[in-house]
Amino acid sequence: MANARSEFRCLLGPKTIHRSSFDVHQTLLDFIRLEARLTGTKEGCAEGDCGACTVLVGKLHDGVLQYEPVNACIVPLASVDSTQILTVEHLADPEPHPVQQAMAHEHGSQCGFCTPGIVMSLAGLHDACAKGQAAADTDTINDVLAGNLCRCTGYGPIISAARSACTKPASQAFLSLQAQAESTLLKWQDDGTYLDLHGSNGRFVVPKTLEDLWQARSEVPTAQLIAGSTDVGLWVNKSHARFEGVIDLGKIGALRSIEKDDETLRLGAGVTVAESIAPLSELAPDLGPLLHRFGSRQVRAQATVGGNIANGSPIGDLAPALIALDASVDLARPGGTRTIALESFFIDYGKQDISPDEIVAGVSVPLKKHTHFHCWKISKRFDQDISAVCGAFGFAIENDTITSVRIAFGGMAATPRRARLCEQALAGQSVHDALLPSAGEALAQDFAPISDMRASAAYRRLAAHGLLERCLRSLGGQALPQLFPTAQAVQGVSHE
Repeated sequence: MANARSEFRCLLGPKTIHRSSFDVHQTLLDFIRLEARLTGTKEGCAEGDCGACTVLVGKLHDGVLQYEPVNACIVPLASVDSTQILTVEHLADPEPHPVQQAMAHEHGSQCGFCTPGIVMSLAGLHDACAKGQAAADTDTINDVLAGNLCRCTGYGPIISAARSACTKPASQAFLSLQAQAESTLLKWQDDGTYLDLHGSNGRFVVPKTLEDLWQARSEVPTAQLIAGSTDVGLWVNKSHARFEGVIDLGKIGALRSIEKDDETLRLGAGVTVAESIAPLSELAPDLGPLLHRFGSRQVRAQATVGGNIANGSPIGDLAPALIALDASVDLARPGGTRTIALESFFIDYGKQDISPDEIVAGVSVPLKKHTHFHCWKISKRFDQDISAVCGAFGFAIENDTITSVRIAFGGMAATPRRARLCEQALAGQSVHDALLPSAGEALAQDFAPISDMRASAAYRRLAAHGLLERCLRSLGGQALPQLFPTAQAVQGVSHE
């Protein structure tokens, strides 16, 4: 077991911050604005959508400092323990960052409220370009800016600023800031401690091992578990939820692994959505575009694979795809782990097959199970929107005969669920037969969707039928038009 440390620490720009006690529900944004008085970072929606509060969080990856854009409004302050935080003010010290200079030169700002968040998103891209990890092409710039919803000067000037800025080198001051942070974070990493803060109104633990997690849970059994806090952060901000304690799973090494052999890809529950894009995209081309539409870059940098599954949302985009791929989920508890089919994990709305002493530890996906796989998401807008319907289709075909089929939908029931009657109608059939009438009729019997703010029940039925038709046309050898013009552009592009 690692050694517990009762004092929070981080770098705010070049400055080392220490706090021994604070409200465990305090957000990073409130700390930045109300305590540090760095008011360039703005609060817009307070729910991780608008991007006005975007800051860069510096973490070590294999000993090298990497910056990730995050929505500071939903990040608990204690979760950024032992990291570096950069705000728009730090970029301008002692002279404006290339992104700030380009935004001014290209007239990319109007009222200025959304500008700091845009600058921070583009500063992350600038750093990635400077390190040779990304290219500032149009599709990448659009993806980077997808989490910044307000752009009152229009898109052109901001995109022009991004292109211009990313041709410029980082300043010596910025490079020095990075070097200082890397040195400090390495020292903190090597001291082998983890945060166990006894705050003014609760306890906040950020364990590094499962043993430390089990100990913390035994002492605070009612503690709220978080990983990326992209959902729990909304409970705190919008519903004013308060917890006796919080345990952040994001730094537990055993939950952060990505392993692949000849038969299985396994993603630890703490792997972020951003980190999962590359390995999952290798399994099926459609997974790349789907995952790039998973929230924004800020959300993907925080949200985790395990958190998305444990949340149990019927409209979560990851679960239908993984169910169609026949994934299983590992549930860990002190003394052991049990593994169940992912489809069995979801029992009913808000109810999952997990006991109070268990956590989602990882997801395993069998390789080469399907010779044909497709998944598509239907939502009101392309970027950063929750699905109305998400459909995933996995087929094994031998000698033009469907030997096995798995079809799963999100948004069509109280849980992500398989379309078993539709599967039965397709199994054993020739791909050259007219499959849609019988399969479509069976699909209509599989689900009784509801109407809500995202779509009516009738629309959901039509959309699901349309996705089924699209998949069957593909099996029959027809070339498919893209659902969205930019869907192919993001496929296979690595931004991490």
